[in-house]
Amino acid sequence: MITPRFSCTQTLESVAVSIYCPSVRASDVEINVDETLLTVHINPYFLRVNFPHPVVEDDQSSATYDPSSGYLTVTLTKESKGQEFPDLDLLAKLLAPRHVDDQKHPVIEVIGSEHTELEELVDLTDAMSLEQREILQAAENDWQFPQTVAESSPPIQLSKKRYYGFLDMYTGYFAHVAHTENDVNELGSEAESCLLEERRTKRLQREEMKWDEEHYMADYVDDEYIQELLAWEDPELADSAQCIFTESENMTMLNLPRKEYLPTKLQQRNLYLTLLTLLFAYAYDRRTTQRDPTPESAWTICSLVPAFSALDPPPYITSESVPLSIPTSGFTDHDLASTLTPSYRRSLAFPLYRSFAMADACRKDVAAILAKGRRVVTRYLLEMKHILDHHEVYYVYSKIWVDDFCVWIQASANDEIMLDIAERLKALTITKSMISWDIENLEAATHLDTTTSDSDDESSE
Repeated sequence: MITPRFSCTQTLESVAVSIYCPSVRASDVEINVDETLLTVHINPYFLRVNFPHPVVEDDQSSATYDPSSGYLTVTLTKESKGQEFPDLDLLAKLLAPRHVDDQKHPVIEVIGSEHTELEELVDLTDAMSLEQREILQAAENDWQFPQTVAESSPPIQLSKKRYYGFLDMYTGYFAHVAHTENDVNELGSEAESCLLEERRTKRLQREEMKWDEEHYMADYVDDEYIQELLAWEDPELADSAQCIFTESENMTMLNLPRKEYLPTKLQQRNLYLTLLTLLFAYAYDRRTTQRDPTPESAWTICSLVPAFSALDPPPYITSESVPLSIPTSGFTDHDLASTLTPSYRRSLAFPLYRSFAMADACRKDVAAILAKGRRVVTRYLLEMKHILDHHEVYYVYSKIWVDDFCVWIQASANDEIMLDIAERLKALTITKSMISWDIENLEAATHLDTTTSDSDDESSE
């Protein structure tokens, strides 16, 4: 079945769905309405739209087909007239599967048991192992055994498969990476076998190897072009008009995977953090190319995202420091700084232009993007997806990360949470000492050399 192009509009009393299905017989159309769900089938097209609120099929409802334009328009009445249907332009959200309420599932309750407490105690004793019996006897006789704290051991791995990507849903995408020209892959042929700790170690080693003091100092001294890049303003972020998706963007959203994501609170929190690293990388490329991607743009983006190059997404702090009960929106400055520090490091070690001021400008760009809300974030992710999809090797990162992010942002992300992160990012300070490359002393030495050279020139005159 083919998912047709479609768009939705609304009035105070109804919602209309315009479906492009040329060269069909209107008499064969099948339309079903079930609360929030609309399904339209007209061979070879099939469309299932899940509205945010219920609709009904009544006397005011209609379905008309215009053979000249090829559009079938289905008009349905809102169950609560005057109710606003939000996000009708977020097509991926409308196409997402309808959420099933877990509370509707049957719940089994144990009413009682014929076992007495004595019988239960006998059963528990019979089930004890010899070691458990000895421990129980030792407790009764107050024996003094030496006690030591067991060393923490890595979790038992029951499978050789390693999972990565969005919510760790993917595996096998790098099975033949040794036979491709994937220059951003920092795990080599071990991409499918590395544990997360090993990926992080390899990423840090790669960053240290790529760090070049002379390159950084050269860009710091001769920064005329970098200053031009810093002065550039993104017209999309300066525009106060509402974001309206283009026909091309709508078509891309129609081709996104149809998935329903059920992340835990901690996973959802980590998705917001990973989103920061994706937007940072795209903001860097967008600023350095001034919104005109080059053949190197795909490499630049993938090199700056640790989740791409090393399959190492945030958080970059220990999970013990993030209590499971913390609300998703409870991000601290430490959370955000630890997330963006690797992005800063990579922007100073990999691409052509290496400037701490440039990294700071990209952080502010990310804050401005998030402050614009889900639609602008979706547009930037779609643009990133377009760049990666047109690369013969790096398209894989679009499949395991960007596609799912485009769907999740539209269907599940919260504008209030993103606005809170944006405000924190705007005021956030990431110091040069956090980068761990002694940047402050390098810049001080550069100033000293420049001053000494100027003094020598004046003396010679």
